[in-house]
Amino acid sequence: MFDEILQMVKEHLGNDAAVTSAIPADQADAIHTEIANHIHNGLQNQAPATGGLGGSVGGILSQLENSLASGNLATSAISGGLVSSLASKFGLSPAITGAIAASLPGLMQKFVNRSNAGPAPAAS
Repeated sequence: MFDEILQMVKEHLGNDAAVTSAIPADQADAIHTEIANHIHNGLQNQAPATGGLGGSVGGILSQLENSLASGNLATSAISGGLVSSLASKFGLSPAITGAIAASLPGLMQKFVNRSNAGPAPAAS
């Protein structure tokens, strides 16, 4: 699941010109990994409330969808920790970390939508 989240982070932020231009090129991979780690850890932290990751990814995704709809819980917790981490580890300005945090709900919605759709068909 982590690799899928990392790929989505790269795609999502790559499509956001304001964020892409503000991230130093030499730190982009490390920043993408940090963001993916926060999302992945946030999802794992939601697992106990939904019965664990093993058989309940749908439950986690449902809870995440509800969080996104109400604008709180998982998204806010992940955003807060992420902003702090990006600022301290990479020295990013509040403007950059704010732009990244602002893109997080859209990124997480893409993850929910992609996960609900199931795996992508294999390329032939």
